Amino acid sequence: MKATRLRAAGLAVALLGALVAATPASAAESDAATTPTSTTCITDPATPKRQFRAMWIASVTNIDWPSKASQAAPDQIAKQKAEYLGWLDLAQKLNHNAVVVQVRPTADAFWPSPYEPWSEYLTGVRGQDPGWDPLAFLVAESHKRNLEFHAWLNPYRVSMPAPGGAGADLAKLAPNHPARQHPDWVFAYPPAGVAGSRLYYNPGIPEVREFVQTAMMDAVSRYDIDGVHFDDYFYPYPSGTYQVPDDATFAAYNRGFTDKADWRRDNINLLIQEMNTKIKAAKPWVKFGVSPFGIWRNKSADPAGSDTTGSQSYDIISADTRKWVKEEWIDYVVPQLYWYIGQYPAADYARLVPWWAETVRGTRVQLYIGQADYKSGDPAYGSFWMNPQELSNHLTLNRSYPEVLGNVHFSAVQVKANRLGATDIYAAEHYSRPALVPAMSQLPAKPLLFPVITRAERQDDGVHLSWRQPADGRGAFGTATSYAIYRFDGTGSADPCDFADASHLVATVRGDAGDVQSWVDTTAEAGQRHTYHVTALDRVWNEGPPSPPRFVG
Repeated sequence: MKATRLRAAGLAVALLGALVAATPASAAESDAATTPTSTTCITDPATPKRQFRAMWIASVTNIDWPSKASQAAPDQIAKQKAEYLGWLDLAQKLNHNAVVVQVRPTADAFWPSPYEPWSEYLTGVRGQDPGWDPLAFLVAESHKRNLEFHAWLNPYRVSMPAPGGAGADLAKLAPNHPARQHPDWVFAYPPAGVAGSRLYYNPGIPEVREFVQTAMMDAVSRYDIDGVHFDDYFYPYPSGTYQVPDDATFAAYNRGFTDKADWRRDNINLLIQEMNTKIKAAKPWVKFGVSPFGIWRNKSADPAGSDTTGSQSYDIISADTRKWVKEEWIDYVVPQLYWYIGQYPAADYARLVPWWAETVRGTRVQLYIGQADYKSGDPAYGSFWMNPQELSNHLTLNRSYPEVLGNVHFSAVQVKANRLGATDIYAAEHYSRPALVPAMSQLPAKPLLFPVITRAERQDDGVHLSWRQPADGRGAFGTATSYAIYRFDGTGSADPCDFADASHLVATVRGDAGDVQSWVDTTAEAGQRHTYHVTALDRVWNEGPPSPPRFVG
């Protein structure tokens, strides 16, 4: 029952220490309640206690959800809801602890926004009311399963190319679209009439930057989201030799910059910095993360760059992602490392992971890696992606860098497709146990008291557990949002090192408003004696000390 350890300390000491401890300063310190600092525990790298695990659920062009835009009718609404619950089922099956869901794909909304029209990807009609509030449903259902909900918002993209999207034609946007009311706010790129042309809000106009922040903050203020998530779309990716048409904007709003490239980067820097400030002012516990293109700069262009030769986000889309990390304007970064191990010199996964690890080192910004599930098993991307172990090998390599605290997989339909059995392989080798979301020292927290298990009873469907949480969030102690449940074989005493990884973690469950919480362990082996402990987790996944043990025969 005891985990391997170098030195042991009494559980009572750990409990007492946790009760008087100050607010946790990191994910590791947050676990001090269950792993005393005087003990060095040897943990299983295959079952980390904390690891961010998620998949992107894209709505643009109905990539993932909803898979089909449906007219507002009760049966169609029910189908869209059921489809989303199916994605949550998959997330739970894979032991994920978060979802990243696109709810503002093209300057529109998956909620009744006072600023922007309803998204066409709900009903097939731009601006049409779907007859329900999707965002409220998405958040509530995710939380029921104790999955963090990160609202994926695209700041500046207004339309997708024709014929499926509005292209460069303002008249094809919803009648109440702000871009139609302020045509001077947008530009077409590439130019209208060129294949792939679409509309973008102009990042160089201060009024535009303020508006998109206000529109996005509406979701933060009104909904119980856990994070705001941007992807890699800022200034448009280059198309041939066409130039972004912002000469007049630069002349009017250059703020003293003489180099347009520097000015563009500063425009995006301001967006990131100001958005972070507004999020934290409204809800200090809401996380802000960005998933940028995986190469900041090549070392041939900048000594601080990576050993790569591919496109550079700093130059092509004006995204100075390294600066955002160093300035701690974001809480987490998810570089899209959509290359295979050994893809040298262009972009070798094995060289980019250590570069990003070094970039976040010494900051409070957490590093998760964006994984290219969409390439796995697709011969169009080359023979390396026909190796069913490729993605699992990525996750194995990540273990060598303690700064890597998780993964996000693109995207849900590709995760489900499981081509070559790749999803099954990496899930079995890396996600075999549940995991807690890494705690963040920069987010508010109070120490948590331990729960008290009041019932552990074996019935036909499993072991029924009930527990009481004494803290109510007032005064010096925090409020439990969810709970971690640990199960040990036998009825011996658990050692603090037994809580150091997820070997004994069987579930995390969302709390409710009642004083007594309950859960059924359907995986408990019949006839086996077990010992249970429960810990409290606050809104940002800081963990309190374990409950006293409760035995069941």
